Amino acid sequence: MESEFKTILDKVRAAAEERIIFLPHAIRQMSRPERMISRLDIRAVIFEGEVIEDYPEDQRGHSCLMLGFDAVDRPIHLVCSPKNEYLAIITAYLPYEDEWSEDFRSRE
Repeated sequence: MESEFKTILDKVRAAAEERIIFLPHAIRQMSRPERMISRLDIRAVIFEGEVIEDYPEDQRGHSCLMLGFDAVDRPIHLVCSPKNEYLAIITAYLPYEDEWSEDFRSRE
């Protein structure tokens, strides 16, 4: 599966090297008291995480769902869309254990 998502992962990381833009929905979700996901957490997901779902036909443009972990090993899901000059962060959240597999890579 890793090679299947390599192209979008490369695009995500290249776009993030240029600039990262947080859409309003992402900021609201990241700042919820029960989440408190930081910009550093987002960078860790982008540069150390993996793509677990690909959405080539998304209305906002090609996007994907990524999985990564923060410094205290919390799983974080990130939906982002690479553009030519930036990476758009659409949303970020802590996945619910009852909705995802034990490794948070596939939906239940």
